[in-house]
Amino acid sequence: MTLTDQQQINSIFQNQKSFFATRKTQSVSFRIEQLKQFRAVFVKHTDAICDALMEDLGKNRKEAEYAEVQLVLDELDYCIANIEEWAQPVEVPSKPRPGGENVVSKLTRQPFGVTYIIGPFNYPVQLTFSPLIGALMTGNTVILKPSENTPTVSKVIASMIAEAFQPEYVAVVQGGIEENTLLLTFPFDYIFFTGSANVGKIIMAAAAKQLIPLTLELGGKSPCIVHRDADLDLAAKRISTGKWANCGQTCVAPDYVYVHEEVKGALISKIKSYLKETYQDQSLGKIGKIVSRKQVENLAGYIAAAPEKLVYGGGYALESRYFEATLMDDVNWEDAVMQQEIFGPILPFLSYSNIDEALNEINGRPKPLALYVFSENQAFADDVLNRTSSGDAEINSTLIHVGSHFLPFGGVGASGFGKYHGKFSFETFSHLRAVLQIKK
Repeated sequence: MTLTDQQQINSIFQNQKSFFATRKTQSVSFRIEQLKQFRAVFVKHTDAICDALMEDLGKNRKEAEYAEVQLVLDELDYCIANIEEWAQPVEVPSKPRPGGENVVSKLTRQPFGVTYIIGPFNYPVQLTFSPLIGALMTGNTVILKPSENTPTVSKVIASMIAEAFQPEYVAVVQGGIEENTLLLTFPFDYIFFTGSANVGKIIMAAAAKQLIPLTLELGGKSPCIVHRDADLDLAAKRISTGKWANCGQTCVAPDYVYVHEEVKGALISKIKSYLKETYQDQSLGKIGKIVSRKQVENLAGYIAAAPEKLVYGGGYALESRYFEATLMDDVNWEDAVMQQEIFGPILPFLSYSNIDEALNEINGRPKPLALYVFSENQAFADDVLNRTSSGDAEINSTLIHVGSHFLPFGGVGASGFGKYHGKFSFETFSHLRAVLQIKK
């Protein structure tokens, strides 16, 4: 990065501080106008977005429109319709004063100021623009850094932002580690990061030096528990849908399946059948591309470390970055595939006979971003949720909660902290200010 690049980034930051100081973003009508303008630009670039997602990640048009485009549009429409209500002060009860004065207490929401949003590669449109919507509807300015691992998408994002906004309001900085390291030296008012836990630690350490509040959306090994009374046809379909979306590169994908020993063989058989029916041409990339050759090699290493446990798939092409939907059976916690989040289309199976033992194993490890349980017994499912901790959870389904702007999305512990989507984004990107007034 040249000195000129550093000066340009510094100029963007200083201009945004100056623009925020004008208080123009305090106007709710201004925020609504800007988000409507962004929506029009977003719709205009739908084809470019989908083409870029195919180029970088091998996402077919249907998946790109559903998981990236439509979720952003839904979030925009929902937030635009509700900003005015959410921005209103809320009067709360007041503690009586001994002198009998009239006390009024209320809660107000204030924007933080200049925010920094760091987007990931796996859903580079949705997971970059969804927090952007949250930051803008609360009156902040934003510097965006899309992922360098999806360069085609990042170029489209930069083009869209330049068309929709003035740089003193929203600007994109392209680049990788060097640019991010520089940006983390600036005194931002809020940071929002989506990505790996290792990078999240770097972001948090940099924020701590300047006491910058932040949200970390990380990941982890999200377990999927299948009990012996589960509807196995349903489980096979929904586990497969959740696991192989985006070629397994989803932060809330089922990372592994903990299945009761009485039904493990039947479940694996049904998943194999589902894969054969749904992804017949998967070797040609129907389930998408892995983001990099290095990650393909990492995934291949899991299989190479325990080839006897491979029961389906396992094929890959280094140059094209394609990797087959893959199943591994009789896996244990010592296997390489269980040491960290897989982030790819490999699904390991572990078995249990006593749910207590399975839950002890899960609870003895870092808290995951999501937890899934399949059972026809409501009491059993509730018991599993009550005895575990995860960012979010689903019963008899996977991934669906991520698309709801009525539910908060986010992690706990090692899987991150902070929630967003819909009104929860409004709360995340604004400071809750208590105001008390004594009236005569």
